Amino acid sequence: MMVLPAAWLLPATWLLAHQVQAEGLLCRLLSRFELPQLQKDGDINIGGIFSFHDSWVETESTFATKPYPPQCRREFQNAQTMVFAIEEINNNTELLPGISLGYQIYDSCSSIALALRSAMSLINGFQEAISDTQCSEPKTIQAIIAETSSTPTMAIAASIGPLRIPISHFASCACLSNKNKYPTFFRTIPSDYYQSRALAQLVKHFGWTWVGTICSDNDYGNNGMATFVKAATNKGVCVEYSEAFHRKDPQEKIFRTVEIIKKSTSEVIVAFVSYLDMEVLLEELSRQNVTGLQWIGSESWISDSNIATSKWQHILTGSMGFAIPKANITGLREFLLRVRPSLNKSINNELWETIFGCKVPTAESSKNAGNLCTGSERLEDEYNQYTDVSELQIANNVYKAVYAVAHALNNLVACTQGTHTDQVCSSNAKHMKPWQLLHSLKRVQFSTMVGERVFFDENGDPGAKYDLLNWQSKAGKTEFVAIGHYDASLPPDLQLSLKNMSIIWRQNQYQVPLSVCSQSCPLGTRKAVQKGRPVCCFDCIPCPEGKISNTTDSNDCLTCPEEFWSNELRNKCILKMMEFLSFDEIMGIFLVIFSLLGNFLTVSVAVIFFIHKDTPVVRANNSELSFLLLFSLTLCFLCSLTFIGRPSQWSCMLRHTVFGVTFVLCISCVLGKTIVVLMAFRATLPGSNVMKWFGPPQQRLSVLAFTLIQVLICVLWLTLSPPFPNKNMKYYKDKVILECDVGSAVGFWAVLGYIGLLSLMCFVLAFLARKLPDNFNEAKFITFSMLIFCAVWITFIPAYVSSPGKLAVAVEIFAILASSFGLLFCIFVPKCYVILITPEKNTKKTSDGENALKITLIFLS
Repeated sequence: MMVLPAAWLLPATWLLAHQVQAEGLLCRLLSRFELPQLQKDGDINIGGIFSFHDSWVETESTFATKPYPPQCRREFQNAQTMVFAIEEINNNTELLPGISLGYQIYDSCSSIALALRSAMSLINGFQEAISDTQCSEPKTIQAIIAETSSTPTMAIAASIGPLRIPISHFASCACLSNKNKYPTFFRTIPSDYYQSRALAQLVKHFGWTWVGTICSDNDYGNNGMATFVKAATNKGVCVEYSEAFHRKDPQEKIFRTVEIIKKSTSEVIVAFVSYLDMEVLLEELSRQNVTGLQWIGSESWISDSNIATSKWQHILTGSMGFAIPKANITGLREFLLRVRPSLNKSINNELWETIFGCKVPTAESSKNAGNLCTGSERLEDEYNQYTDVSELQIANNVYKAVYAVAHALNNLVACTQGTHTDQVCSSNAKHMKPWQLLHSLKRVQFSTMVGERVFFDENGDPGAKYDLLNWQSKAGKTEFVAIGHYDASLPPDLQLSLKNMSIIWRQNQYQVPLSVCSQSCPLGTRKAVQKGRPVCCFDCIPCPEGKISNTTDSNDCLTCPEEFWSNELRNKCILKMMEFLSFDEIMGIFLVIFSLLGNFLTVSVAVIFFIHKDTPVVRANNSELSFLLLFSLTLCFLCSLTFIGRPSQWSCMLRHTVFGVTFVLCISCVLGKTIVVLMAFRATLPGSNVMKWFGPPQQRLSVLAFTLIQVLICVLWLTLSPPFPNKNMKYYKDKVILECDVGSAVGFWAVLGYIGLLSLMCFVLAFLARKLPDNFNEAKFITFSMLIFCAVWITFIPAYVSSPGKLAVAVEIFAILASSFGLLFCIFVPKCYVILITPEKNTKKTSDGENALKITLIFLS
């Protein structure tokens, strides 16, 4: 339960006490409440507490005598609206027929202490003494329409809530929805919980992520701003500063608040401030000429005509905020204009004197009191806060509160007990209990004369609907233009709706102001929060390679899919460039040229050999093996072309198998030549049995056997795990290497190993026969060719393994071409030289004795 300050409870001790007198027990009020009031008795009375006056002049209390009443300035329209509603109900034959409503209305003068004194007076009654032998309950009220501000309403609801039912028309603090503290409280104005969330949604809607906040230092401002900050933070809005002040704070505090506003970098200020506090703040802002800010206001001041004057137009033009929807109460203006002064001192006289600037003559006043009112002044000719009925936001809430009580009372007296299990009835309307009215109010539902639906939710709050107002200056006068609407009952994405109309911003601009701590991060960057600052203050960090951001103010960079890469702007993922050795690039063209050149030279040698096939130099070297070797070299040059171009399933299988088979065929031919040369010098006679095993048939068979072994290896490789095209994305980040995966590494290295084994055998045998006096030094040339062949392929292995992408393919093609050219040049160019350049050496005499003759005979046979 809320504990009230002692100062709030002191007035109750002045109003109610028991004193013992000699004649018996007597209940007596220690004093009467002397503030001006409106009063009319009825069968059922409704109390009212309004801030007729905006402020007061306090007098120092000595605590030795009764406190003097404050000297006030006033506001009166809401109280008159309550009187109007009660009289309208009394004239309604359908609502509370046969029962009259009365009223007792007090002025709290914006004072918590006075509000409590008024509430105590209402629940205690107005008789100074009760002469019954025992104290009995005096004739009091059933409900209290109170109060204008949240803080005094909290005091009233906590103190008299258990005794009577308070219904507020303008206390919007969300804290009053707490039914544990205020179980009997109702109101006809929406809770600030919804307004605060609406303000947060409005700020987010216009992209303001860096705002300042100002609030009244009371329950209304602090609770409302706390809810706003929480809701705004959840939407990604940061608060640069949050200042709370009260109009009665020292001037230094107000000055310091304005200094903070001046030094801030935010262009938008959310002001959850009461209209009285706002006036004080505006005075200091005007004195320091603080302009150019976009103000977002709460309902307390955003629709207040006293603030929307030309005096502060240069500061507040373009302001925006949520207000209670304006209403129309038929007949209210005529009722307000019927007010007349009287000879007795009354609240009406104060109104008259304030509006017309004269003094109302009374029985106590002197004829020489100065400018006296004549009574013929016309309210119809005046336009002020009292006579203005164009908005009526607050007055309409008073009107609905009175009607809510009337409908609840009507439901109590009109029902029949037992009709509904949850229904409570009262047979005696004049002596009903507060709990009965409370039960009926919770279930009340009705529509006003203009069709507005009135009900209370489980917290005693009405439905939350607001108009979004924009201050637009026209002809030197500020107008409240409704540019949107907020309805909390709708889904979140539909709650805020803006009309398709122009909005005036600060300093009569038409462009939405920008209020951010940091400029938005463009595409291709991400936000990095600055150390020690709010999340709205950030630096824009470019996305690294392979990542993008395709939205502004991205918190993180997105990693591109595996086959994609970021573009230069880092705002889009594009397909990675496919890398393979193509026929279009320079390297591919050169390799093709060398391959075709090798083929041309090989074919040329074959033509030369064919033309001179009967000459000794061709016949002495086994022309059949020579032509087979030239054919295999042609295939070797051509197989290099299969390594160029986009890899496919067939090309991958073809390139490695054709390469392996053709090179084995080539080496087999060379190996056959080498063995014949070597064996010829090991045999005693040309016709010996040893030489029978190395004749032409045996040479053909050996070549076929060596080649078939490689064919078998390739068949097994292609059957078990053939090569296949593969996308290698590990070596390069921004490129995809299209390569032929060998499939089975064992098969690949078996093919190369077999070629290497034959090459090594051929090299060893040729090396052994290099100094033998054979015809035309063939053994020596074979040794050179095998030396080149082995050197190329030995260096190929590390170069191939360490080369990335298409360079590995180029290395393999180079090895094929280099070894092929080595064989072609070392074995056939010397013979072509003899045939074409030195034909005189192309004779049998050139052969070197008996050994050369043996070789020749073997080849010829």
